[in-house]
Amino acid sequence: MPGEAAIGLVAALETAEDISAVKAALRGFAGSFGYDRFVLFAASAARDEVIARIYWVEGNWFGDGTVVDAETYIRRCPVNRHIVEVQAPFFWTKTTRGSEDLYRVVPTPRGQGVHGLQIPVFGPLGLEGAVSLGGERIDASPPARIALTLVGRAAFAAMRRLLDAQAEAPVTDLSGREREILSWVAAGRRQSEIAAALGLSGRTVENHLRRIRRRLGVATTAQAIRVAIRRRDIAT
Repeated sequence: MPGEAAIGLVAALETAEDISAVKAALRGFAGSFGYDRFVLFAASAARDEVIARIYWVEGNWFGDGTVVDAETYIRRCPVNRHIVEVQAPFFWTKTTRGSEDLYRVVPTPRGQGVHGLQIPVFGPLGLEGAVSLGGERIDASPPARIALTLVGRAAFAAMRRLLDAQAEAPVTDLSGREREILSWVAAGRRQSEIAAALGLSGRTVENHLRRIRRRLGVATTAQAIRVAIRRRDIAT
């Protein structure tokens, strides 16, 4: 039964000591219901940018093989703003018309396309984040939805607990190259321009930016710039 399995997994997640174990637990449980795409993110309804930090993103979210980092997900998945309007988990469907992706919040997903379940997570101060699951052939029955809500919220809590523990360790300073690249981005230069000026490939520049975001604990490059200026890693 989904409920019994969910309760056992929630208990295991409460004492999980490794982020990879949290990912494996959610991946395995949700996978049994047809989900193969995963996002966990911290959020706040009080922010202009709803998503404050992405804890984990995995899977072929956009069906074109795009490597989905935090910024890509935020830019291309508008359904995330719906979590500020609801308290209960909700289903969504994405279909494609020509080159345009159409997202809809639906009572029950049906037909072709990518379908998903978004699970808001609330705490003492209100909205704290969400778990988003996606797949092409998902089980949208009430027992599956309830079980996934229990496990998804437990996975979010475990992920945040482990990441917060990591954050208490000293933050590694940005390297000289990372500060240089971030300074150029802050000055309005495109990644292709930076790559050409520094004799790097576009992929190398993007890898540097990804490492910068991870080191500073942020979801987007814009947030990384603000944090780096505050830390005086780069000049205004």
